[in-house]
Amino acid sequence: MDEKTLTENIDRLRKTFDSGKTKDLGWRKTQLKKLSLMFTEHYTDFESALLADLNKSPFECYATEIGFLEHEVNYALEHLDTWAKPKSVSTPVFMLPAESYVMFEPLGVSLILGAWNYPIQLTLGPLVAAIAAGNAAVIKLPRTARNVFQTVSSILPQYLDPDAFLVIDDDTANNVLLDQRWDKIFFTGSTEVGRIIMQAAVKHLTPVTLELGGKSPALVDKTANLAVAARRIAQGKFFNAGQTCVSPDYILVQESVLDALIAELIRVLREFYGEDPQQSPEYARIINTRQFDALIKYFEDGEAVIGGQSNRDELFIAPTILKNVSPDSPVMQNEIFGPILPILPVKDMDEALQFVQKREKPLAFYIFSENRDTIQKVLSNSTSGGACVNETMNHLVVPGLPFGGVGNSGMGKYHGEWGFREFSNARAVLDHDTSFDPDVRYPPYAGEKLGRMKSLMSLRIPAAFESLTGRLLSVMGDFILKFIH
Repeated sequence: MDEKTLTENIDRLRKTFDSGKTKDLGWRKTQLKKLSLMFTEHYTDFESALLADLNKSPFECYATEIGFLEHEVNYALEHLDTWAKPKSVSTPVFMLPAESYVMFEPLGVSLILGAWNYPIQLTLGPLVAAIAAGNAAVIKLPRTARNVFQTVSSILPQYLDPDAFLVIDDDTANNVLLDQRWDKIFFTGSTEVGRIIMQAAVKHLTPVTLELGGKSPALVDKTANLAVAARRIAQGKFFNAGQTCVSPDYILVQESVLDALIAELIRVLREFYGEDPQQSPEYARIINTRQFDALIKYFEDGEAVIGGQSNRDELFIAPTILKNVSPDSPVMQNEIFGPILPILPVKDMDEALQFVQKREKPLAFYIFSENRDTIQKVLSNSTSGGACVNETMNHLVVPGLPFGGVGNSGMGKYHGEWGFREFSNARAVLDHDTSFDPDVRYPPYAGEKLGRMKSLMSLRIPAAFESLTGRLLSVMGDFILKFIH
């Protein structure tokens, strides 16, 4: 799409937004219901595309893509009326009688740029939030996942309002898109591209949400249930062949249980994928040869206790656990984004915390322990976008929890109401009654005005009596004020 055509399309969407059409809750719900209908009517099309691009099993297709989004849509439909309702807040006594509240306005025309590793979820998940908040949007699926790109790009416009949504179905470059004026940019992808997005947004001071990545650690202490820890770490790491932004990127394990944890991980991987994971119907493939070639170089950074096999023609890399890994090696410097898991011993959780604290803030953080004091200490002395205790990844499936990064791993949060608010302007409103308008607030400020204002500003009343106090002031405020010094 050339720049002129793109601009004309965006102007059309902006005209729709300016008309107020997208603000209507009924319209928003209709668009969300159409998304849900699309998932039902084209489930097998999406499943086939995911299989072709990433060899995703039916379970992974449902749990992490289509079913995940169906739940997100249904949750939004169930709660949208509550989210959109103005939120009352307390008003200071000296401003009564008044009503203070926050109303949530849609931002306008948004740009949503998805990621290839979960190409449907990571593009349409933000779209659910944008619709719920009442925005128009331009959506670009990742071309790297070419079958998903073609499938969703051809199907999605059949369900959404064409006056409010545009799906980029060609090779329009990101730089052309970023040159346009947007009211919101939502990007999921690498930190490097995130910096480019942010630089482009500066031109128009466009608010951005950046869902990036990083090296998410899994800490395992000596009290951990190793059998459960191994199963949950392995599932989190090797889902989608490790191509998950919140997968455990490395393990720091208390040295006294290192060998035992490795043994459990080996057992679990054989249980999950058999002796030959290449034949497993449950195991995904690497997205392309470029990613494949980058990943297999990491084999040089440690000793494979299981895995290490690969087949470039099939884009297959076996689930691999590396030990004897140097903290300074490339596999410990870069986000791996593949089925290779370094495991490093530490003396205790204090040493593990020091290791993590010296690195960039991760998108996710995992602690495995049966000691509540240790768990609390680790959580209190670490920072991450999200965290799990004795679990990996599944904080994403709780719709009430915010998902997003911090620092180098991103900015902004979404899912559920957090997504609604991410695509909204929280507008502060003070509705001040005119029945009581004391001179104490106006110049000249001579005499007792300063003292009275100090007294008024120090007054506190329970929220339950705020309305009653306001009514009293509206009727006899001047009389009451005489007794305040």
